[in-house]
Formats: sequence, C-alpha cells, structure tokens
Amino acid sequence: MTVTITPANPARPDFVGVVAGIDLKNPVSAADAAAIDAGMDKFGVLVFHGQDINDEQQLAFSRHFGPLETATGDIAKAADRRLSMEVNDISNLDKNSNVLARDDRRRLFSLGNMLWHSDSSFKATPAKYSLLSARVIPGEGGNTEFADMRAAWDALDPAMKSEIREMITDHSQIFSRGILGFTDFTEEERQRWAPVPQRLVRRHPKTGRLSLFLSAHAGQIHGMPVPEARAMLRDLTEHATQREFVHAHVWRAHDLVMWDNRVTMHRARRYPADKPRDLHRTTVADSSPTLAQAA
Repeated sequence: MTVTITPANPARPDFVGVVAGIDLKNPVSAADAAAIDAGMDKFGVLVFHGQDINDEQQLAFSRHFGPLETATGDIAKAADRRLSMEVNDISNLDKNSNVLARDDRRRLFSLGNMLWHSDSSFKATPAKYSLLSARVIPGEGGNTEFADMRAAWDALDPAMKSEIREMITDHSQIFSRGILGFTDFTEEERQRWAPVPQRLVRRHPKTGRLSLFLSAHAGQIHGMPVPEARAMLRDLTEHATQREFVHAHVWRAHDLVMWDNRVTMHRARRYPADKPRDLHRTTVADSSPTLAQAA
C-alpha cells in the first residue's frame, strides 16, 4: 500500500490532509514516515481514520518524528495518573476511568483546552507535532478546531507585519487558566509555569513560510504596556481564527489527528460533562526555544 494524502476540503488544498494507505498498528517504514513528514509541511494537520491503536503503537509511530515530551503540562498527581508520562491524558476520566465530577480541580484546569492555543508554548522549548488518538468520544460535541497561522500571517496588512515581525511574547499556563477564572495553583505549579519568552512570528525551518505564533498562554509583549499588549494579542487572535482560516474536525472513534504546533492553533469544543471523552496525546518536542531558531 502507498501512503496518499488528499485535502480534507478541496477549497483549502494546502490546509488539513486526510491520510490513506497506512495502518498504524504495524511498524511504519522510513519512507512512509518521510511522506507523512512532507505532508505535515504542506498541510499542517493530518487526519488518519480507522486507527484502532494502543499507546505503545502510538508511541512507536510518534518517535519517527523526533524526541517526545513528557506529560508535565497538567495538574494530575503521580498517584492519580491513568497513563504513562509519555502520553498526555486528554480526557475527563479519573484513574478508574470514571467521569470526573463537574467541579473536580483536574477537570476545571483542563477546560483551558477550549481556548485557542498551541501545545506546550508555555515551555521554553515548545511542541513540534501533537498526535491525538480518539479512544472514546461523546455522542455529541467535542470537535477540535484548527486555525492556519500561515494563512493568518499572509492576510495581515504590510504595516501590521512590519510592526509585529520582531516582537517577543511571554507564555504561561497561569495566565491562560486565569482567563477562565481558574487561580487554584500551588506555589510549585506557579514556579513550574513561570512565563517563558516566544517569538510572535516564526519561520518554518523547511518551507521558510512565516506564521503567527499565538496562544491563550500569551499574556505579555516585551517592551509594551500590559493592557496594550493584551489588546493587540486579542486582536491578532480574532484575526487568526476567522472562519476562513479554521477547519473543524468532527471526531470518529479511532481517528488519529496530527498537527504542527509551529503553524497552527487549536481548541476543543464543548461536549456533555457527564459523557466520557478519552483521547491520548503524544507530543514531539521542537528542536530548541523559538528565540534560538532562525527568525
């Protein structure tokens, strides 16, 4: 079988591709991994339907694309974890696979996933690729939306491009959760998620395309008063998430969706709080802090 990638929406032939001709339960060849990597450079988001895989198979596939992050972006204690430290638990379940109470601290923290964001932008070295596998989905809601930050950059007027081209922002989960009114952090968590600097505009290392690097985690712009910075970041986010730049993925059981955090933002959508939703995410780390990458 040969790997093929076709646009999910023919009207957007360069954003979100659907992959066929591969079964992730089996070892993936170097040639197939290279074809997928090239597909990521073009589409930014790839969808693999019908992949009934376990964590070990997901990890094996993910390692083709670089070193993996550990799951240190949530507030679950070690004794409460369901999954290994290489797999992010994107669910509303406790370690016994029961749905979390609506006011459970872990669930309230996880609601931040419903804000537009880029994975791990709150880490000094943010994420490269995320791979999200749908094990259990609710009967309604729970879609994931993706915004093309390359197209968003291209659509800015020249004056705005010039103004923001060299800007540096600070990202922190303390800030993004505060937007929702979640302030229940321990001192250790506040230190762990102290703000980190990121470029506001990034250049893709292979394609050379520029893109906005926005996220709900971004709360400051260096050298700018905070209120002005937040107003600008809000304006840019509203621009980047116009419907013309956004694709909504409607999950099917056993979908795997892979995206490039360097050129996209994403967010989860609401679903019934009493219905289980269990997705497992592996995350490929980027090569270096954005300030150390070519501008």
